[in-house]
Amino acid sequence: MSVKGSKADLYDMSTLSIAEPEKKPDHCKASVFEKYIQTCAAEVIGSALFIFVGCSSVIENVEGTGRLQPALAHGLALAIVIAVLGEICGGHFNPAVSLSVYLIGGLNVVMLAPYIISQLCGGMLGAALAKAISTEETYTNASGGAFTAVQSSGQIGRAVVAETVMTVFLTLVVCMGAVNEKSRSHLAPLCIGLTVAADIFAGGAISGACMNPARAFGPAVVANYWSYHWIYWVGPLAGALITACFVRLLLGDRKIRVLLK
Repeated sequence: MSVKGSKADLYDMSTLSIAEPEKKPDHCKASVFEKYIQTCAAEVIGSALFIFVGCSSVIENVEGTGRLQPALAHGLALAIVIAVLGEICGGHFNPAVSLSVYLIGGLNVVMLAPYIISQLCGGMLGAALAKAISTEETYTNASGGAFTAVQSSGQIGRAVVAETVMTVFLTLVVCMGAVNEKSRSHLAPLCIGLTVAADIFAGGAISGACMNPARAFGPAVVANYWSYHWIYWVGPLAGALITACFVRLLLGDRKIRVLLK
């Protein structure tokens, strides 16, 4: 065998040894990372930042600006985190939003529970960060940014209805502005943030305008304030179900709508 032939044979053998069939390509691992780990991490971080700003705006509202400061802080913070992280995870940061998006076919069922868990973890982290930067006096006076609007059983009915309607407004904007192909808009992050601000202006005095179980859960855990906490689960989740019915039956495009496709 010639030297030239030997080199060719060695080259062929090295090529075969490198291309081992049992070795998984790097792009498969990257795909798994981006689909599961990165999306949940984005939901944790986005929820934490949004709820940190929201809780801090309530705690530090010592000058008595009413609902103006919380409304602007919540709306702007949510619009920003959706714009920055939305391409990674969809920008939910809210269990009610995740439920409505799942029900209209915009989220895989496998990811529903991880998304909600990530949002609740982010809520606790954001509330803890808000506590860390607050004085003890302001934190106690504001109950850590928890929802305290409902003080008696006579207010429950109004609060549940308010939370349901306001969540319908929010989740409808999300589903139609970010998921439904026919009405999807590049302005969706801004529209969603403005909807949150508008809801706080409208219903802040009635229920606190939560619309987000993670926003209620985080400060409730950190401040240990659980009075009428269930309202902020029942109202938003009911609103998500109503929105899903609207979109599936009436407003969705042919890919989403279940009637008269």
